[in-house]
Amino acid sequence: TALALIANLAACAHTSVTKQPRQGIAWVDSAAEYDALTLQTYQNASRVLDALILDKSATALPAQTGMAELPPAIILDVDETTVSNVDFQIHIDGSFSHEAFDYWQLNNPARRIMGAPEFIQAARDKGVTVFFITNRPCHERDFAPGSCPQEAITLQDLAEAGIETDAEHLMLVGEQAEWNREKRLRQQLVGRDYRVIMLFGDDLGDFLPCIRAKPIAPCPAATTEYRKQMTLEYSDYWGLRWQILPNPMHGSWTNFISEDGG
Repeated sequence: TALALIANLAACAHTSVTKQPRQGIAWVDSAAEYDALTLQTYQNASRVLDALILDKSATALPAQTGMAELPPAIILDVDETTVSNVDFQIHIDGSFSHEAFDYWQLNNPARRIMGAPEFIQAARDKGVTVFFITNRPCHERDFAPGSCPQEAITLQDLAEAGIETDAEHLMLVGEQAEWNREKRLRQQLVGRDYRVIMLFGDDLGDFLPCIRAKPIAPCPAATTEYRKQMTLEYSDYWGLRWQILPNPMHGSWTNFISEDGG
């Protein structure tokens, strides 16, 4: 069966398999509060969208300069930002592997994030270009064609979640040799041609570089104190140019939580 294949893929995956917090998965799946928070995020973004479009100095990329005459764009993460993967998390019983994830996403409909499709359409109606930067990695798969079947799978997932886009506006890890899990380079590439007015994500790494316990060169390993410091350093961005969604299921934060929850 499909579920048996997913379990086998998770068990024998060459990539690391990590356990996911079960209470967080149940909360995302069933709590009305989760939907309320995603709606709150996207509705808040809608309220500030016009002001950010009109303010030619407004950018969500702290190092971006010379952007006053560039057309506006927004950048969104995919998983747990525009597409919910809670159904996958439930069926794999808390264990994650990229192989199992790709197989599941190819063969099962994606669940939408409440508020995301409506906001994206509203932004497009106002002339804002929408990009998706995801840390889904390109890997060949026996069950899907091409060197990066994850691109087509992700486009399918977004469409199933009510969001149409194309490969030109989707950027995956490994799609280009230098595109690693640090998103800043891909964000800066968008910033060459667009004034990036908003970033959306569910993880600190969707907004800030070098915040991982398992670093990606040239970043050093981050600490809990550093993550908190950087979050506060950019306090003016949150809720305006940076919109973060809740994700108690997985993310870089899990490497900073001790076994006893302290």
